[in-house]
Parts: sequence; structure tokens; C-alpha cells
Amino acid sequence: MHTDLLLMPFGATYAQMREAAVTAEEAGFDGIWTWDHLRDADYNTGRVPEALVTLTGIAEATSRVMLGTLVLNVANRHPGLLANMAATLQEVSGNRFILGLGAGGSASLPYAPEQTMIGRPVPPDRVRAAQVAEACQVLRLLWSGERATFEGEHFQLCGAHGYPRPEVPPPVVVGGWGPRMAGIAGRHADGFNTQAGHPQLTAFDDIARREHAASGRNPDAFLLTVFAGLSEPYVRAESPARAALERKGVDRLILLAGPPYYLEEIREAGRMLAY
Repeated sequence: MHTDLLLMPFGATYAQMREAAVTAEEAGFDGIWTWDHLRDADYNTGRVPEALVTLTGIAEATSRVMLGTLVLNVANRHPGLLANMAATLQEVSGNRFILGLGAGGSASLPYAPEQTMIGRPVPPDRVRAAQVAEACQVLRLLWSGERATFEGEHFQLCGAHGYPRPEVPPPVVVGGWGPRMAGIAGRHADGFNTQAGHPQLTAFDDIARREHAASGRNPDAFLLTVFAGLSEPYVRAESPARAALERKGVDRLILLAGPPYYLEEIREAGRMLAY
């Protein structure tokens, strides 16, 4: 099981995120992730570095770690734009990018104003989930290098061609909290992400792998990733918490750290992972 670090961006500077990412790579972490938001949900600061730009800089500053988004809000970028951005980051990083994609928050969550404040709607859960499913299909078509047409309810392609064709298409991991998103992940993506301690983790994984198999792909190749806080139960190499996740088939454990990113804490976590 790989162990990654997610750098929460609220209130952070790029310089802080870059320094933490370099420290994490040196400490032995396997990947660096960040969130996709347009503003601070708590109104404390307007500073939220953009996810893909930040990861592109970190790609140049690192050489080994995987880089991922947990998760990009499908509302923030048309999948045609995202296909180009993701393919470019995959090239810059040397095929180290994992594209985490999600439906964004509902209208009841504190993240909704980052959309409504700029005049964008926050559709119901069902609509946002359908947008994720269509976006995954559009990405695959545009990355294929072939002329593509797609007639979706939310996105359309009309003989689209000329888009960057990644040497290795970024794995797409869909994030979610319920069976609907697990099913979408299985049908249209390469992996699923949810909370490490979610009581339905095994059930979601079963749903996703069944749908993956039904789509004609190998369910054993499907990625299960989870997130949790950066704490001793998840960084101590032989801990029961880590062993339980490994038994459930988790491929990547993503641990969250917020600014100002205590570098010695990251180094100590790396030492604990090694022993």
C-alpha cells in the first residue's frame, strides 16, 4: 500500500506547498495530492493556490512522487479544457499524474459559495454525478487521439480532434461518499476514493469492481484510494489501522496535512513509515 500526503491549500502559499512536497518526497512518501477550490470556505483568507498549476510546479521540483488531485470539481473546468491540462501535466511530470475527479459540494455545504458568488449554479446531486460520468467519457475520447463525437446531456463533442494524446493516460479516480459515485467510478474511471474510516468502504469497493468488470475491464487493476488525517495510527508501519486497510485492498492511503505544513512532522511521519 502506497502512502501519500495531501497538502490542504486553504491559506497556503505555493512556496509553502512546494517546500512541503519536496520534504515529503525526501521523507519517503509515495505521492503528493491537493484539493481543488476557488476560495477559502471559512472566509479566513482569499488565498487558495490553483490545484493543477500548483502540481505542475511541484512536478518540476520533484522526481519520484506521484501527483494527484483529490478531487477536481467537474464544474470548474470543461472536460475539453481539463483533457488538455491533464495531458500537459502528465507530460511535465513524466507520467506521474493521477486525475482525481468529483462532483463538487452540494448547495448545503460551505463550498457552494465559490460557485454561486461567480454566478454559477450548484445542481442537485444526481445532475452533478451525471456530469462526472460524462466528463470521464469525454476525457477518454479526447486522449485517444481519434476524431471524437459525443452527445451527452451535459457535454458534447463535435468531431473533436487535435488534442494532446498522453503517452500514458492519467488514471482517473472518482471521489465520492456513496454507492452512486462508486458505480460511476467502476463504469467510467480507473479508481475510487473515499474516507479511510467509511463504514461502507468494502461495499463501495465491491460495487465499483463489479461495474469495472461489467465495462469489460480487469477489476483487479481497479484502484482503491482512501484519505485520513496525518496521525500515528496511519503512519506507523505495522499499525492495526494500516493493516486493516491493506486487507481491504487499499492501494493508496492519502494523509491530509494543512498549512503551515510542519516539516519536521512530515519527516517524522516518513521515519515511522520506514520502520
